[in-house]
Amino acid sequence: MADLAGFDASTVVPSAAFTPIPAGDYKMQIIASAMEPTSNGQGRFLKLELEITEGEHAGRKTFDRLNLENPNQQAVDISKRTLSAICHAVGNLQPRDSVELHFKVMEVKIAVVPRKDRPGEFSNEIKGYKAVGGAAGGGQQQGSSTQQNTGTKSGFTPGNASGGAGGGAPWKRS
Repeated sequence: MADLAGFDASTVVPSAAFTPIPAGDYKMQIIASAMEPTSNGQGRFLKLELEITEGEHAGRKTFDRLNLENPNQQAVDISKRTLSAICHAVGNLQPRDSVELHFKVMEVKIAVVPRKDRPGEFSNEIKGYKAVGGAAGGGQQQGSSTQQNTGTKSGFTPGNASGGAGGGAPWKRS
């Protein structure tokens, strides 16, 4: 139980229902990152929180997860290629800490996809990263998961990861 004495909901605008960010290319920056254990405890992933920096959706956030430590080598390889694309996009090819990638604007391709855990609902996927006004960096990725790409049609290097909703192992999906 928690003491809520003094809270008055009539003085606070209620949060709105979640709606995905429309598909498109957005200028975004990483605003937070942390290594977290996988749900099965057999690895760790780099969780990235990204925020749109300009335009109608400025301030909206999305997430990416990079399986950098995992018994599945394919998952690690996909995540390393995604991290390389981010590093190229922000101009830091040898970061010593993920904080060095924070607050550097890059272009991020966002898609809207059906959620696997909630039929009829949708979520966002990150399809790729590139430097603002520049070419994509890094390699291609296969597979699909929440916030991930299966191709590079508009010059974006695919990203992988899940933002929780509709997520899952990129190597287990088609």
